[in-house]
Amino acid sequence: MRRRQFLKILGLGGVAGAALPGAAGAAPFAYDGSPDAVGVLHDSVRCIGCRKCEEGCQKVNADVLPPLEKPVDDSSVFEQTRRPTFKAYTVVNKYQPEGHAPVFRKLQCNHCQEPACASACFVKAFVKTEEGPVVYNPKLCVGCRYCMMACPFYVPAYDYNNAWNPLVYKCTMCAPRLKQGLLPGCVEACPKEALVFGRRSDLVKLARRRIMDNPGMYEDHIYGEHEMGGTNWLYLSPVPHADLGQPDVPAVSAPELTRGMLGSIAVIAGIWPVILGGAYSMSKHYKKMVEQARCEGAQQAKGQSCADAHTEDGAQACGCKPADHNPEKGKGGGQC
Repeated sequence: MRRRQFLKILGLGGVAGAALPGAAGAAPFAYDGSPDAVGVLHDSVRCIGCRKCEEGCQKVNADVLPPLEKPVDDSSVFEQTRRPTFKAYTVVNKYQPEGHAPVFRKLQCNHCQEPACASACFVKAFVKTEEGPVVYNPKLCVGCRYCMMACPFYVPAYDYNNAWNPLVYKCTMCAPRLKQGLLPGCVEACPKEALVFGRRSDLVKLARRRIMDNPGMYEDHIYGEHEMGGTNWLYLSPVPHADLGQPDVPAVSAPELTRGMLGSIAVIAGIWPVILGGAYSMSKHYKKMVEQARCEGAQQAKGQSCADAHTEDGAQACGCKPADHNPEKGKGGGQC
C-alpha cells in the first residue's frame, strides 16, 4: 500500500471514529461491582508469617508455578522485601513498625473492582468477572506489559526468561477452583484464619466488627474498601497500612482517572493523519515547484518550456528523449 493511500485511509477512519456518538468520552468501562462478588480478608493481627499460604498457592497452581525457592520454615526469606513474580503468585513479607512487634502481610493481586490492568489491556487479556476475580487469558496477551505499568499495586509479573512466549503472571483468586465450589488455595492452607473468604460485602462487615470489638488492636481503616475504587482483597492491620508497604492511592479507580484522556484518542487519531498527510502533500508540491523552476531556468536560453517536464517523483522529462543505452545504436544520450 502506498504511503499516501495509507494516510488517506487512516485519516478517514480516524475522522469517522471521532464522529461516532460518544467519541467525546471513552467507552464505558466502569464496573461498580456485583453484590455477590467474592473476595478475601487478610488480617495481619492473626497472621504469623508461616507462609503456608505460599505453599498452598503453589500446590493448586503446580501446572504453571515451580516449587517454592525456599521451604516455608526458612525464615531467611524475610530478610528482604519480596513481591509476586512469574514463579510465585503470592508472597508474605515481614515488617518491623517502629514501637511495635513484627507484622506480616501477604501480597498478591488485589482484584480491583475496576482493575487498571484490564483498562490498559487493549487485547482484553485481563477481564474482571462478576464473581470477583480478575482473570488472565495468555492466548490473547501480546506481551506489551501495559498492565504492569498501569497496576498501582505493582502486581503483574513478566517472564523475562522466556524469549519465545513471555507471559504475564498474577494471582487469579483460584477462579477455576471457585467454579468448583472450592476455596482459594491460600485460604484453605491458612492455619490461623488470617485469611477469610466470602462475599465482599460480608467481609467488609466482618472487618468492621473486628475493629469495633477489639479497640486499640486494629487500625481503624479497612484497606481496599475504597482504595482505587475498591478491591476484592481487603486488609486489616494493627498499624497504619503504609507501615506495611501498602501504597497510598486515591479512592478513585484508575479507569475513572483516565476515562477523559482516553476519550480524546479517537479525535487525535482523526486529526493527526490529516495534518501529516497535508504536510506530506505540501512537501511534494514544493519539491516539484523547485525542480520545475530549475529546469525552466536551464532551458530558458533555448526557449523551451518545462511546465509539464516533471514526473510525480520529481524526475526531469524536459521534453527530452531518455538516454538510449542500446549498444547497437552507439552511445545514445538524451537529446533536447
